[in-house]
Amino acid sequence: MAQAKYTRIDNINNNNKRSATSYLSTVTIVVFVALCLFGIWMMTSSSVVPVQNVDMSQDNKNEGQDQSGVKEQSEVQEQSEVTEQATDPSNKSSQQFEENQGDLSADATKGDSSVEPYKSSDEPEKTEDKSDEKSEEKPSVDTKTENQDSNVSERKSDFDESVKKSDSDESVKKSDSDESVKKSDSDENDKKSESDGTESKPESNENMQFDSYSDDKKSDDAGETPDTTEENVEQTGTKDSDENSDKKTDDTANNQGSTDAFPSVAQSDLLNESTPQNGSFSTQASKSNNEKESQESSKQSTGYDWKLCNVTTGPDFIPCLDNLKAISSLPSTKHYEHRERQCPQKPPTCLVALPNGYKRPIEWPKSREKIWYSNVPHTKLAEYKGHQNWVKVTGEYLTFPGGGTQFKHGALHYIDFIQQSVPDIAWGKRTRVILDVGCGVASFGGFLFERDVLTMSMAPKDEHEAQVQFALERGIPAISAVMGTKRLPFPGRVFDAVHCARCRVPWHIEGGKLLLELNRVLRPGGFFVWSATPIYQKLAEDVEIWTDMKKLTKAICWELVSITKDKLNGVGIAVFKKPDSNECYEKRSTAQPPMCPDSDDPNAAWNIPLQDCMHKIPVNSTERGSQWPESWPARLTNSPYWLTNSHVGVYGKPAPEDFTVDYEHWKRIVSKSYLNGIGIKWSNVRNVMDMRAVYGGFAAALKDLNIWVMNVISVNAPDTLPIIYERGLFGMYHDWCESFSTYPRSYDLLHADRLFSNIKKRCNLRAVMAEVDRILRPEGKLIVRDTTEIINEIAAMVKSMQWEVRMTYSKDKVGFLCVQKSTWRPSEFETLEYAIGKLST
Repeated sequence: MAQAKYTRIDNINNNNKRSATSYLSTVTIVVFVALCLFGIWMMTSSSVVPVQNVDMSQDNKNEGQDQSGVKEQSEVQEQSEVTEQATDPSNKSSQQFEENQGDLSADATKGDSSVEPYKSSDEPEKTEDKSDEKSEEKPSVDTKTENQDSNVSERKSDFDESVKKSDSDESVKKSDSDESVKKSDSDENDKKSESDGTESKPESNENMQFDSYSDDKKSDDAGETPDTTEENVEQTGTKDSDENSDKKTDDTANNQGSTDAFPSVAQSDLLNESTPQNGSFSTQASKSNNEKESQESSKQSTGYDWKLCNVTTGPDFIPCLDNLKAISSLPSTKHYEHRERQCPQKPPTCLVALPNGYKRPIEWPKSREKIWYSNVPHTKLAEYKGHQNWVKVTGEYLTFPGGGTQFKHGALHYIDFIQQSVPDIAWGKRTRVILDVGCGVASFGGFLFERDVLTMSMAPKDEHEAQVQFALERGIPAISAVMGTKRLPFPGRVFDAVHCARCRVPWHIEGGKLLLELNRVLRPGGFFVWSATPIYQKLAEDVEIWTDMKKLTKAICWELVSITKDKLNGVGIAVFKKPDSNECYEKRSTAQPPMCPDSDDPNAAWNIPLQDCMHKIPVNSTERGSQWPESWPARLTNSPYWLTNSHVGVYGKPAPEDFTVDYEHWKRIVSKSYLNGIGIKWSNVRNVMDMRAVYGGFAAALKDLNIWVMNVISVNAPDTLPIIYERGLFGMYHDWCESFSTYPRSYDLLHADRLFSNIKKRCNLRAVMAEVDRILRPEGKLIVRDTTEIINEIAAMVKSMQWEVRMTYSKDKVGFLCVQKSTWRPSEFETLEYAIGKLST
């Protein structure tokens, strides 16, 4: 019994020992787990806190020292939240940091105050320095924590080490991401700073005026938005614009919480060639390629492989006047056929070379007196006509004293002498648009600008080397043309006066066929001013020519209103007047030259052979030519008297209304967009071409600037060129499937409103763009308004030529493009066999 009792006691003792041992094991496990958890909390805290410290240090700096206590409390709370997430098995630290990284990018896009990349281009570097300083203030805390838990650190499991490594990697990844974001911001700001400066661009896309002609109210409302956004598009800007651009940069930095810091998609398209579509940093970085890379990419994707034209005339190549193969095959050159247009069957698609040392042309009006010799390096005319004060070589310049064969002592004296002889000519009032035949270097037309007269100067490309090129380089309107076998590219009855000063045209021969061409283009009641030796010299040849001219002019009913001698220049001037009625024609005893049949249209002028007949004077009050136009400048803005409501205009309205709507349309676009909103420095612009002019509204809207506009009417477009002349402007017919009759580098600005979409089916657009490149000066601007499809196609071509896209915009399938030609030329050559050979003389 006793033994059994003791045995029971022993069992109890043994059980008590086991319980104590089990209790000790349980306590040990609990303590170990607690220490592990505490260690995990410490490790995750040490990897997260420095990142938070960086942000907190920035916040502390921005909000002041008086809120430091609040920030410390917030920091402790954030650390506790991170600890809970780290210990929660469902929230792995790597996932949490990926989400934070994404949130940071989104917050930064919205302008989070903890990330400020827009202060200046060097702000990211300053932020990183401050982060390092703040991190250096924390090591004492971290060291203390590590000393307290050194034993726990020694007992860390492999799991703990993997968590630490993962946290560390994610911290590094986040740091790299932050630096990448800051660097991207810095790059974008650097790029923006380089582009900020001089010329303004519209803030709102309404200013681009893509309204239809019928939607006038919408256009007016859109045009009321003021232009406020400044963009740097030129390096030669004004001080005010620089200050505005600086202010814009500061405003962007100080308002990152606002969406104004990131322009809308449409606004971005106006401001830059390649811009973000969603405002995110990643998109900005992906599209911030430099211009050269963009051009190369465009070239590879579009397949445009431009080459340099290898031709005998080199930098002066005019395809339709330098077709040497066609010229050499002409059966005769008696009537100057070799000076007329001989276009190749296929227009060239190569680019014309630049003269060595080419420079930006001198601005008007200084260019009237001198130009760069390197731009037009020809001296033959200076040697041949220097004694007549045409042109002289003066160092690096070609200078123009303002003289001519008949006005050695200056064009202005000559111009005023003509008006003194015939007061009714009334320069700049009654007489506004004139034709100068055989213009030389066009000093006559150049100085008529001072009398408010617009002169179409013309001369052939002949032994008077580069005379028209000199004129265009000086900023004076001129074309290469000849009185040969075909009609001039102008409508009938459009010039208020025609001038010829020793122009070497044999007016009197072959029944006066060439003089009859002048009669066609001269307005009824207009004047023919002729200054030549037959008027005042008594040589046998001169006497004979004068006799023939008097007989011919009488036969065509021209009245000799004045014969005077300019004593200063020692020349004589004869002035004839075309009749303004058919009375004289009906009273002629001999119908020679004959009257043209009614079927002969005097306005038909494109490749039409000359006719040795005269057209009747219009007598119906609704017929153009029956009355003299209003005096300048009233004729510019008023609808011509012969446009009636029975005529349907180009845009479908009655013609007078169509005319007015077109003018108001272009006035609005020019004033709201072109003058101040597309980055053009208009003081650099002199020679302008409207490649599809319609009524000439674009040119009329620019009348207050020191520019002139060549209005071109396509041969396949409605013939509105007479309207353009009626309002005191000028222009000519042309087929854009062929080259224009002008020298390379003639124009500062080309304007093409819906041109390319109208000619795309007929013409090779690549050849048309090669022609655009030929006639546009380096640094010249091309403005295109067309369908978005055409805009994209033209943009691809100009990029492949390494032009600069200054602005692009599209809305409702209608696009706008403004580009600037570069000085880039291809390195490979394309030989044009038809343009290789001996030049004709």
